Amino acid sequence: MIQESSITQTVQPVQSVIYFHGDFVLESGKTLSNPEFAYQVWGNINEDKSNVIWVCHALTGNHLIHEWWGGLFGEGKLFDPNEYCIISVNVLGSCYGSTGPVSSGLFRDFPTVTIRDIVNGLEVVRRALEIEKVKILIGASVGGQQVLEWAILQPEIFESIIPIATNFKHSPFGVAFNEAQRLAILADETYKFNYPHGGRNGLVAARAIGMISYRSYEGYSITQTEDSEDKFDSFKASSYQKYQGEKLANRFDAYSYITLSKAMDSQNVLRNRGTLDEVVLHLNMPALVVGIDSDMLFPLSEQQLIAEKLPNAQLVVLSSDFGHDGFLVEFTALTKAIQTFIEKQF
Repeated sequence: MIQESSITQTVQPVQSVIYFHGDFVLESGKTLSNPEFAYQVWGNINEDKSNVIWVCHALTGNHLIHEWWGGLFGEGKLFDPNEYCIISVNVLGSCYGSTGPVSSGLFRDFPTVTIRDIVNGLEVVRRALEIEKVKILIGASVGGQQVLEWAILQPEIFESIIPIATNFKHSPFGVAFNEAQRLAILADETYKFNYPHGGRNGLVAARAIGMISYRSYEGYSITQTEDSEDKFDSFKASSYQKYQGEKLANRFDAYSYITLSKAMDSQNVLRNRGTLDEVVLHLNMPALVVGIDSDMLFPLSEQQLIAEKLPNAQLVVLSSDFGHDGFLVEFTALTKAIQTFIEKQF
C-alpha cells in the first residue's frame, strides 16, 4: 500500500490572461485598445515572495516555458517549479494569446511595436500579479533585449539579471537579416489578403533565411553533411531548410513575424535617454552576461560590451557549434554557469 506522504505531486504550469482596460500607448504614439496579455505561472510564490524567476521569451517563442526551454526549467532541473515561481508572458504582437496582428483583426495595419512597448506590457502583468521583487530576470536573444530594457526601466524590481546572446542595440547586420526575411514574406501575394494564413509561403522562406543566422558553418557541417559523394541534388541541407520553414509556418503567422522582427530591430536602449554610461549607471544588480562563441547574429563582441558597461556584471562564454541557437542546445554548460552565479549571489 502506498502511503500518502510518499506520493510526489507534479507541479503543473497554469496559463491565464490579463485584460488591460483602455488605450495602451505605444512608443510611436499610437494606441492599442484593451489589449490582452497571456501569461503562465509555474510553481507557487513563497511567503516572502522571494522566489520569482521571470523569463522573457525570444522571437517566435511563447510563455509556455516547459515546451521550449525544458533543459533549464522543470522538475529536477536548474529552475525547479517546486522551488521557484516561474513566470513568463507572451509578448505583445505575438500569436500565442496576447494581442497581435491576427487576434486584433488589424493584420498589416497592426502598429509598430518596440522592445520598450513589449516591456511595458510585461509591466502590466507584473503589477496585476502584485510582484514587487523578481529574484532572477532571464531571457535570450529578443528575450535578452527585454531583460536589459526592463532592468533599465525598473532597476529596483530585479535582484539579478541574466541576459543571454543579446545586445544593447540591434546591429545593421541583424536588421539586414530581418529585412531579407520580411521581403520574402512581402513577396507572397497572399500576405496582402489579411487572413490568418496570409503570407504562409513567404513565412516558410523567411524562416529558412533566418535559420542561417541562427546556426553556424560548423553546425550545418555536423548535422547536414551528405553520406554520399555522388549527389548533385536533393541535399540534406536543402531538406532541412524547407523542414524548418514549414515547421514554423505550422505554428506561427507572417503578420506576427514581421511585427516582432521589427521589434527586434527597434532595440536601442539609448533612444531618448542619453549616453550608454548614463543609461546603465543604476543597474547595480548582479548580472550574468552569457555569450556564444559561434553566434554571428548576436556576436560575442555585443555581450562583451554589455558585461563591460554593466556595473556589476560577469561574462560567461559558451562554446558551441550551433551558433545563436546554442542557448537552446548547450544546456549542460548553461546550467553550470547559471548555477555557479546563483550560488555566488544568493
